[in-house]
Amino acid sequence: MKGFVLSIVASAIAFVILVKILPASFVDFSGGTVELILVALLVGLVNAVIKPIVKALSFPISMLTLGLFGFVVNAAMVLLVAFIAQNVAGLDLTIGGWPTHGLSSDTIVGAFVVSIALSILTSIVGLVVHD
Repeated sequence: MKGFVLSIVASAIAFVILVKILPASFVDFSGGTVELILVALLVGLVNAVIKPIVKALSFPISMLTLGLFGFVVNAAMVLLVAFIAQNVAGLDLTIGGWPTHGLSSDTIVGAFVVSIALSILTSIVGLVVHD
């Protein structure tokens, strides 16, 4: 249980940093501190609950691509967070224009950039905040 909570906290801290350093063309969030914390907790929750299930189900494809399919899974999780944040929680979060402007090449590039940056920051934060 402690690892689960720390995973959520690490992802939340990484997302807060990510929103501050990436330009609005990749990740656009217009809200206050409370809304940012809610989105960050949503990122942590998706990374801790849904992502392991999707990674387990996509294991054969990941083996065929020597792990490169993990980038696709990470990008899909970022887009899922944006979709949930906007349509379920009512928060204004877009990743490359998704979900307000639909799926485009900007959305795909933005999702990959955000997912790679989020992975790097989560790893760094995970080294600082460890079990």
